[in-house]
Amino acid sequence: MMTFNMLIVLIIMFLMGNMIFVSKRKHLLIVLLSLEFIVLSIFFFFLIYLSMININMYMLMVFLVFSVCEGALGLSILVSMIRTHGNDYFQSFNLL
Repeated sequence: MMTFNMLIVLIIMFLMGNMIFVSKRKHLLIVLLSLEFIVLSIFFFFLIYLSMININMYMLMVFLVFSVCEGALGLSILVSMIRTHGNDYFQSFNLL
C-alpha cells in the first residue's frame, strides 16, 4: 500500500517536472532545474523498484554518476552563456 502511494507521488513529480520543462522554456536555469527534478523523480522510482525486487543498488550509483555529469555540463553551459550574453534568455542570442 505504501509503495503504491509512493509511485503515485513519483508519477506526479515526473509529470510536474515535464510540465515545467515545456512551459518555462525561456530561461535556461529553470529548464536545468526542471531536468534535475525529473532526474530526481526517476532516481526515487529506481530506488523503490530495485528495493522491491531485491537487487543490488549498483545501478543507482551509475545513474547518479550520469545525472551529476549532466548537471555539471548544464551548469557550465549556463555560466558560459551568462558570460557571453549577460543573461540566460534563449531569445538573447541568434542561432544563425
